[in-house]
Amino acid sequence: MFNRIYATLVSSRRSAYGTLMLVLACIVAFACSPTAENEAPVSPTPEATVIIVRSGQQIFTSTCAACHGLSGEGQPNWHIRKADGTLPPPPLNGEGHTWHHGDGFLYKVVRDGGKWMESPSLPHFKSGMPAFGEQLSHDEIVGVITYVKSLWGDKTGRGMSIREWQAEVSLNDPLPPGP
Repeated sequence: MFNRIYATLVSSRRSAYGTLMLVLACIVAFACSPTAENEAPVSPTPEATVIIVRSGQQIFTSTCAACHGLSGEGQPNWHIRKADGTLPPPPLNGEGHTWHHGDGFLYKVVRDGGKWMESPSLPHFKSGMPAFGEQLSHDEIVGVITYVKSLWGDKTGRGMSIREWQAEVSLNDPLPPGP
């Protein structure tokens, strides 16, 4: 099904953004639809994933790279608090702790900023991460997260691929459904 959608989209003269949004909408709709017990869940085709990663990269470059670096390398001494108590932007390329968190957590950080993590239970945590929920759509946030995961390459941690580790964590903390 995705191959037919992709072929139709590629052959049309729609804008890249419109194409991406349609592909993302299809992926979310199919991924969130109920499946029979004997039916395997639908995964995006490699072609659709490439489109999502490219779009996510464009958004990352224009929205996130100023703080997190063009390659997701983060700021120097990202784990040492600044004078105002905030932590510098961490690396997102697999060298930091991003992969320790599930997709739902990552989504909330991008959508709501770091303020949502500040609470009485974490009195010393203070984040300078701005919220992008007013600027980016659900699908654009998913694209950025997908791009960030592509930066991880074949890195390992805790004795396994960090992509595998993060996928396991995401089983209990998945992306929220789209609109």
